[in-house]
Amino acid sequence: MPDSTKSAVVTSALPYANGEIHLGHIASTYLPADIFTRFSRLNGVKAYHICATDDFGTPILIRAEKEKKSPEEYVALWNRRDYEDFSSLGISFDFFYKTSSKENVEFVQYVFKKLQKNGHIYDQNVIQFYCTFDDKFLPDRYVIGKCPYCGAENQYSDLCEKCGRVPDQILEPKCAICGRPPVKKESKHYFFRLSSFGEKLKEWLSANQNLQPEVRNYVINWINEGLQDWDITRDLSWGVPIPGAEGKVFYGWFDNHLCYISSLVKFISDKKGGDGKKFWNESDIYHFIGKDIVYHHYLFLPAMRLGIDSEYKLPDYIPTRGHLMLQNQKISKSRNWYIGLRDFTSAFNPDYLRFYIASVVTYSQDDLNFDFDAFYERINNELIANVGNFVNRALSFTQKSFGGKVPEPANIDDSLGKELAAAVDEAGSLLAGNEIDKALKRVLKYSSFMNQYFQANTPWANKDTANTTLYVSVNAVRSLAILLEPFIPFSCEKIWSQLKMGGGSVHEQAWESAKDLRAVAPGHELGKVEPIFRKIEAKEIEQWKNKLGKP
Repeated sequence: MPDSTKSAVVTSALPYANGEIHLGHIASTYLPADIFTRFSRLNGVKAYHICATDDFGTPILIRAEKEKKSPEEYVALWNRRDYEDFSSLGISFDFFYKTSSKENVEFVQYVFKKLQKNGHIYDQNVIQFYCTFDDKFLPDRYVIGKCPYCGAENQYSDLCEKCGRVPDQILEPKCAICGRPPVKKESKHYFFRLSSFGEKLKEWLSANQNLQPEVRNYVINWINEGLQDWDITRDLSWGVPIPGAEGKVFYGWFDNHLCYISSLVKFISDKKGGDGKKFWNESDIYHFIGKDIVYHHYLFLPAMRLGIDSEYKLPDYIPTRGHLMLQNQKISKSRNWYIGLRDFTSAFNPDYLRFYIASVVTYSQDDLNFDFDAFYERINNELIANVGNFVNRALSFTQKSFGGKVPEPANIDDSLGKELAAAVDEAGSLLAGNEIDKALKRVLKYSSFMNQYFQANTPWANKDTANTTLYVSVNAVRSLAILLEPFIPFSCEKIWSQLKMGGGSVHEQAWESAKDLRAVAPGHELGKVEPIFRKIEAKEIEQWKNKLGKP
């Protein structure tokens, strides 16, 4: 379990400020990070979830021009929209900022100057792709071709989505704007000496036992094959300006992960009145990412921090997960094979999506699958028939038979407390280890146990033991509200309200307090009791399935 005397900085990979958030975005990164952060807070860790929009790059420049907006106006719009979308799912960022902020621009330039001073930056003229038809240099995302490593077609020149490598030189290049082959033109660029960090990176990777072994091992294989120096310059007008190089900006991957640090420092300084740098270096650092950006987070990011003398500590954990498939097909906006997050949370209780994703998201790089039929089954048969059924029966029976007042118990079997304590400890240990699906399964096992307890003791028929049965059951409902808060926070707020508990919201409780089977005292009066969940109808699922792939 996280040490409750510690602090933690949790970051999620930055969403690109150029389009709506969809289900594929949240599965590998934002929801696991939120569940982990919520658990850490309940466990007494001073945990802050930090994120920002990634504001720079050619795609944003082109889209802004098309919409007759300045780049600043365009990214401001998506920054607000992304934050609202995430909030609709209960993603509880402590601070959500932007890479185009004054603080981040200044910090990026500071890091560059320090890397330069330490001898890790050099410049040289490069031959760069240039589209004569569009009259512009073509940054990576605007050159597509064949990956030189695995031969995959139609890959961007800065990342092969099939093998995860960053191509040194894309084969059969074409301009992604007009489709024409570009010409080559000379331009002065700055390079980061990534190649000189191989041994230090291997030392860090080998020493950090918190990293997933399968990821660490293939990153070390990349290092053994030889790292290439990294071109950090782009000939653009929209980006963090490179000091002393007019008309040139930093490559987005040079500046965006530095925003983790600059945003945390601003948050601690402005919101908490503390020393952000000190807080960073004294905290456990978690970077939640998808498997497509392993190269950047396991090589570029640590090398840059090493290059500035580890002034800001390297990550302790980099939880890395696979992509989300939709009905066993790759998500694609162009084919309309995707679901916008806001559309989904407008149609369904957002906790339904949180519950379903949490139940399938493994701590691995295996891809996940969102399947509508499985979603329907899990919500109706696991969340509602298990959790919802027990909560409603325990509270409504107390309301009906005892006027909403918790009855005085007789002797409580010690085994009931032991069963609850085991659930709290085991689920907590699994959440601390980022085993989200297994942790949820353990909590559901306890809910099933309580359903069986309630049914076996038949409080509607057995008047002699009804007081004890309901006292234990109401207290178990309280415990479940705390244990399920990281997974389904909106619903747990409702449960807390129906329990009419004092002592702050359910989000402010202590994880360990869930072990207390006597927290709700005899005579305590419940609030208004009503069903927490609504069953999903089969016709709703069919309607959503029929929308996919249609314009």
